[in-house]
Amino acid sequence: MSGLYAPLYRHVLARIDAERAHHLGAAVVRAAGMLRPGVRADASLRVRTLGREFPTPFGLAAGFDKDASMIVGLGALGFGHVEVGTITAVPQPGNDRPRLFRLLADRALVNRMGFNNQGAAGAAERIRAARAARSRPVIGVNIGKSRVVDVDDAIDDYLVSTRLLAPVADYLAVNVSSPNTPGLRGLQDEERLAPLLEAVRDAAGTTPVLVKIAPDLDDAAIAGVAALVQRLGLAGVIATNTTIARDGLASDAALVERAGAGGLSGAPLAARSLEVLRILRGVLPADVCVVSVGGVTTAADVAERLSAGATLVQGYSAFVYEGPGWAARINRELPALLAAR
Repeated sequence: MSGLYAPLYRHVLARIDAERAHHLGAAVVRAAGMLRPGVRADASLRVRTLGREFPTPFGLAAGFDKDASMIVGLGALGFGHVEVGTITAVPQPGNDRPRLFRLLADRALVNRMGFNNQGAAGAAERIRAARAARSRPVIGVNIGKSRVVDVDDAIDDYLVSTRLLAPVADYLAVNVSSPNTPGLRGLQDEERLAPLLEAVRDAAGTTPVLVKIAPDLDDAAIAGVAALVQRLGLAGVIATNTTIARDGLASDAALVERAGAGGLSGAPLAARSLEVLRILRGVLPADVCVVSVGGVTTAADVAERLSAGATLVQGYSAFVYEGPGWAARINRELPALLAAR
C-alpha cells in the first residue's frame, strides 16, 4: 500500500461499507478523466493483440466499472485497457446488500454483487461517448446472462448484449464463470458452452471474442476449454474469475463466515491463477490471447505472468488496497523488470 494512500485507507475507507467506498472512489476516477485523460506508459510496454495496440499489458479487470462510466478516468490512472461490466441485456439491481466485503488480512475481497448494472443499451451509449474521447484505453466489454432469463434461453439473452455492444467494443468477454448468478457456471460445460460461444462469435462480427473461466474448473476442463477456443477460432481466454473456495485464508474464520457466499478475489487466487495460465498456454498457440487475472499486485507479479505466457494481465482487488496510483506505479516499474528477463 503506497505511503500517501495508506493512512486514508486505514482511517477512512476501511471503516466504511466496502460498496460505499467504491462509489466514493468512482468519483475520484471520473475526475481524473476530466483533468488528465490518456494512458501514460513507456513505449517499450506496447502490446499488439486482438487487432489493437495496447499501451501497456496491464489493465483493469471487469467488476470495477460495471456501467462503463469511468473508462477515460481509468485510462488516466494508467490502465492500458479497461474491461467494463459485467453487463447484461436486461437492467438489474443485483443481489441484496451488503454484498461486498473486505478480508484485510488476505488483501482479498468477497463479492456477491449479482451483475448489478443498468443494461446493455445504456452501456453502449456510454462506451460510444468514451470512444470519442481524445485519448482512451482499449475498451473490453464483459457480458453475462440476465438473472430473469432461464439458463436454457441464455444464448438469445447473450446475443441481445452482443448486438448492442460488439459495435462499440474493442473486444467482448463472455462471462460464464461468476458464482453469483444462479446456473451461470453450468454454461462452462462444453455441450452448453460451444453453441453459446459460436453464436456470440458469429453475432460479434469483426469484434474479437474471449471467454472468461473460473479457477475452480479442474485442469482437464481448463484444457478442454482451451481446445474449444481453438476449434471455434475465438480470440482468447480470460483466466480467471473469482473462486468459491476459502482454503488457506489468514482472516479470522468468523469474519469469513460473516462475509458469506460469493466470489473470493485478490491475493489468495495468485497461485491457482498462475497454474491455470500455464495450463492454457500449454495448449494454446502464441497468437491466441490469454489474459491472466487473479492475485496480481506488483509489477513483479505482472512480469511473472507475462513470462509464463500471458498476453495481457489484469488486476482489480489490489486497486482497493493500493489506491489510485497503483497502475501508474506498475507501468513505471515494469520496463526494467521485463528488460531483465
